Amino acid sequence: MGRRREKRTKKPGGIYGRYIKRVLDFICALFGMVVFSPVMLVIAVLVRIKLGKPVIFVQERPGKGEKIFKLYKFRSMSDAKGENGELLPDEKRLGKFGKTLRATSLDELPELYNILKGDMSVVGPRPLLVEYLQRYDKRQRKRHTVRPGLTGYAQVHGRNASSWEERLERDVWYVGHVSFLGDVKIILQTVGMVLGRKGICSETCVTMEGFIGNLEVNRKEGEDGGDE
Repeated sequence: MGRRREKRTKKPGGIYGRYIKRVLDFICALFGMVVFSPVMLVIAVLVRIKLGKPVIFVQERPGKGEKIFKLYKFRSMSDAKGENGELLPDEKRLGKFGKTLRATSLDELPELYNILKGDMSVVGPRPLLVEYLQRYDKRQRKRHTVRPGLTGYAQVHGRNASSWEERLERDVWYVGHVSFLGDVKIILQTVGMVLGRKGICSETCVTMEGFIGNLEVNRKEGEDGGDE
């Protein structure tokens, strides 16, 4: 019998995805940090005055290979609480100032540091919550085979106005179609969307509703399959 050949997994983006993309990410992030440093300083001061401390919002997110990293953003919501001591709903904590930050995407400027570190890319699927990992199906998990992005294919095709299924399917599509020209197109489309303030909110919420996905199915499979 002949020696069995091992099936190689094709890496997203070919030579561009493996070598060039990361170099361009670093250069773009470094350039962005320098150019936008005055803007970031002004935003930091305004956040401190209007929302208090901390100025930077830090949250763990899954990156490439589902490796957890700390995401940095400007804080956009207050810590307002109700009579019971619990935080008020997002729409009540997200005031005019916070809505403006999000509408212009200026709250995401600190993510340039994440790109410098190698946690993120300029273009890629947006890094979502860690708790969502258990809710993806096998196909949806493919979004984590590349670095998450500051912007992405899903963001220029509906952003928060799209359903979760549509967004995740577009993330998976991107993974299979990573290219230099494709990334440039997404960046240009992102600039247009930010200037036009399109797709910031879903139809029912000031922020995107939480992803439920396959949580119930996965939980049932876990119960039937024994230890996790």
